[in-house]
Amino acid sequence: MRIAAIDQGTTSTRALLMAADGALVPVLSVPHGQTYPAPGHVEQDGEELLANILRCLDAAAPEIVGLANQGESCLAWDARDGRPICPVISWQDDRTVDVTAALERDGAGSLVMARAGLPLDPYFSASKLGWILRHVPRAAGLAADGWLRLGTTDAFFRDRLTGRFETDIATASRTSLMNLQSGAWDADLCALFGVPMECLPRIGPTSGDLGALPGGARLAASIVDQQAALFGHGCHRPGAAKVTFGTGAFVQCLTGPLVRPERPGPLPTVAWQRPGEAITYALDGGVYSAASAVNWARELGLFAGFPEISSFTAPPAIDRGIAFVPALAGLGSPHWNRAARGAWLGLGLETRKADLMQALLEGVALRTAEVLDAMNSLHSFDGAISVDGGLSRNGYFVHFLSEVAGHDIALAAETEQTAAGLAWMAAETCGISQSGARHGQYLRADSRQRSRRQLRFTAARRAIENFAETSAGT
Repeated sequence: MRIAAIDQGTTSTRALLMAADGALVPVLSVPHGQTYPAPGHVEQDGEELLANILRCLDAAAPEIVGLANQGESCLAWDARDGRPICPVISWQDDRTVDVTAALERDGAGSLVMARAGLPLDPYFSASKLGWILRHVPRAAGLAADGWLRLGTTDAFFRDRLTGRFETDIATASRTSLMNLQSGAWDADLCALFGVPMECLPRIGPTSGDLGALPGGARLAASIVDQQAALFGHGCHRPGAAKVTFGTGAFVQCLTGPLVRPERPGPLPTVAWQRPGEAITYALDGGVYSAASAVNWARELGLFAGFPEISSFTAPPAIDRGIAFVPALAGLGSPHWNRAARGAWLGLGLETRKADLMQALLEGVALRTAEVLDAMNSLHSFDGAISVDGGLSRNGYFVHFLSEVAGHDIALAAETEQTAAGLAWMAAETCGISQSGARHGQYLRADSRQRSRRQLRFTAARRAIENFAETSAGT
């Protein structure tokens, strides 16, 4: 049986086929564009994303398909022809920062945290969908006539590909519109953000009979990318955790039952739900800029090729008083400060490009360690932290991470854990069970200098937060 994983990601759409031994065979990778029409605005073309999915389906010629989506990215379209009426607003977009700040000042944060389990932040879809109603000329008219459809990108894809206007419960949990306890759209949250509940898709499980795709294949799994990666890592017991280093760095820990923090930090989320079964929950925490920070530095000319930043002759930059805070798109978990921006600190006339890059890699690792510490305080980890993604192949980065994370690190043998999770989740609907995650190298925690490094990094992070607060007041 040909089982394919289609990973519709932030910068590309990839198709991989599952081999008989469970290994993944790449079939096609198609990049897509992102545009930045205004400060804080990040957009994509929904038709381009859909066309790339169709190209991947044609190349893979599968019988069974698992489809991943970007999570919080969202758009609106006309129910009559399925055509978008606006660009996809990316999860990276923060155009609604003023909206969420105003809701916070009005005291709405406690309601959103109690119902959705999420803080008021433009990262999540709700404020973006409300923005579409207020700013896209056709939206209000279509809503009044009953033809407006709103949703995350998966709902758009599934509507066009299967003819079923549906989303999965894990993706819905990332919108700030779903009641985390009941797994249904919440009328009060929809009213708060100005999103007509009747324009939203039906919420269903993350796997099962999800419809027929063009060409006759069956959609058997549809889920947000990070939850797919959690499944791919084999994190099926409470306390099992992973970090995926992609555009951002995303930490998740399976909890099983719902763990509800009292205040924003690591956030509760739906991990997955099999048909007819109870919801499985997880904790989630993100660092907005990881590989995106590295790519940004490359565009600035700080390095030419990745081998030159895989090892350094100098001692760690943080030990030499040089720090980088990777808040290029704000601070995510556990701080939730969108106003903060990235910075190098401790520079001198002797500082060179290599020092800047060394500090940048360390900064991503130290921010990840902050998320791990906050998450471990809510639910203890069980075993090593499984790690994948592009930065996990950087020798310097993973060794430094093992020194500041406070936990053993297991490098995934399969670098495409999102695709692995999709393929195994789809295979499970055919009676094929995952035998367990495969790991390559294990790195034992070395915490001898961890406290001192954390102290220095905390001082650097607070400095950029203080600067942002001062700048906002001028």
